[in-house]
This record gives sequence, C-alpha cells and structure tokens, in this order.
Amino acid sequence: MTSPSSAANPGSPSHPNPGEPQLPDGDAVLALERRARRAGTGLGQADLVGLWWLERIWPRGQRRVSPLAGLLLRGLGACLRIEAQAPESADAPSLRLTNAVALGPLELRFQGPGWLNGPRPLLLFTFERLQIRLGDRVLLERPLPPADPRRMPFFALIATAPDGSWLAARGRSGGLALWCQRTPDRGGQPGAPLSAPPR
Repeated sequence: MTSPSSAANPGSPSHPNPGEPQLPDGDAVLALERRARRAGTGLGQADLVGLWWLERIWPRGQRRVSPLAGLLLRGLGACLRIEAQAPESADAPSLRLTNAVALGPLELRFQGPGWLNGPRPLLLFTFERLQIRLGDRVLLERPLPPADPRRMPFFALIATAPDGSWLAARGRSGGLALWCQRTPDRGGQPGAPLSAPPR
C-alpha cells in the first residue's frame, strides 16, 4: 500500500513495541493534510481496500485526540471495510463500504457504494442499507433513504503509512480520523462479522 504521498515521517510513534503500527500525532496529521491540500495524496483505490479499525479521533479544530470518543468507538469495535467492486458502467461506483459497530455479538452495519473524486481525492459514499446482525445471522435488514446529492458524505483523504498500517482522513463534519489495519486481510468475506478487532 504505497503511493507518492504515503507518509514518510508519520510523527512521534505511539506504539513503540515491535509489530505495533507507529501512529502520527495530531501535529503530524495536520502537516500531512497541508501537504495533501497543496499537492494531492496520490492515493488510489488499491490503497484503500481493506478492513480498517478506528483508532483515533480529533474533533474539529483540535490538535489533541478525543480520548473518550476514541475509547468508546474502539470498545464498540468501530471499523470500516472498503472493497473493490466491478462497476456497472464507466461512471458507476467502484467501491463498496461497510461501516460497523458491535456490542458483543450484536452488530450494526451500514452499507453502500463509494467512489473517488478529484485530484486529492475525496472518498465520497452513501449508505443504502442497514443491517442488524447476531454473529453471521441477519436479524434485520432495511433500505435507507437516498442521501441529498448536495450533502453527500465524504472523507477527504490525507495519507497512508508507507506500509499501509494506517489511514488518515477528514470527514465532512470537520473531524479528523485515523484507522489502523493490523491484519493481512485485504477484503475478507463480506458476510463475516466485522467488529471483532484482531488480537
């Protein structure tokens, strides 16, 4: 998962133990974001495909992480699976996103298409379907109303680690998020439970 703008200097490592990903601090993420705004990220679809576990959140305008929000979302196993899919046409979405949180074996999923747009680029997406699952059993599945095209959710991509161990982006609401990918899973089984972080 390398690209011309993959972060060469991710800042002070917060996981000094061997085998743990070295994560950038808030100042390092902001510096990478300034670079991305000037020159783009060079990131493509192949750099995003995988199973990403939400690790840190910086509220809008803050340089310090939100420890409570991060702890809560990690406890809920918040994760984002990005999969490649064959587009039905040249301008159709080529990515599939699944956002999930879980409480024990009970899992809530939002699923829908995603696509890259612009030179930075932005990862635009919309969730079309909601699922509630108990393990691999679907308890409830419902369609969601279409998103307003003028208020489409997105992640403004910032950078990935040179080894693909983390991904940073800013959401439409203005907050910064950092996800980690700690397993060799580059797509996995779409029907398998997502929110069970690897040990």
